[in-house]
Amino acid sequence: MGPVRKDGYPEFAAARAGHLYRSACLLTGGDTHLAEDLVQETLGRVYLRWGRVSATDNPAGYVQTVLTRTFLAHRRRHSSRRERTTDILPEVPGPDSGGDASLRLTLFQALGQLSAKDRAVVVLRYWEDRSVEETAAAMNTSSAAVRTRCVRALARLRALLGESVGEYARP
Repeated sequence: MGPVRKDGYPEFAAARAGHLYRSACLLTGGDTHLAEDLVQETLGRVYLRWGRVSATDNPAGYVQTVLTRTFLAHRRRHSSRRERTTDILPEVPGPDSGGDASLRLTLFQALGQLSAKDRAVVVLRYWEDRSVEETAAAMNTSSAAVRTRCVRALARLRALLGESVGEYARP
């Protein structure tokens, strides 16, 4: 094992890992194993460039962008030999895990039916609460493309969730 870093990376990684994991779960449509892999790959890439990353105005935003691009690159690489998912998740949260498990599963299933780029747009815009411009920069695309994807992705989610979409928005 090498020397311990004293430049703030371990603290930053520990503080951001949970948020990155939740975002990765949304991006992957609930595939927790792939989400873990994406977070590890993201943190590894950031580790190698920590000097530059830590000097940016918003290291957390930078890391979120790396996560999104890592996800999109993974989808491009594996799109032709992708495993087929089922409607049954291998790890179902217990009753004491908090939140509504059936709601979470329904939303994960709906997100999982979106294309990778549409899913990334929805997660960045509505989970991460990023602006259109920030989302465009993270995805390396234009603002117009982000707006178009948002409209189409939300319409697809409404179609998948049906008339009950309003009940998912209630607190």
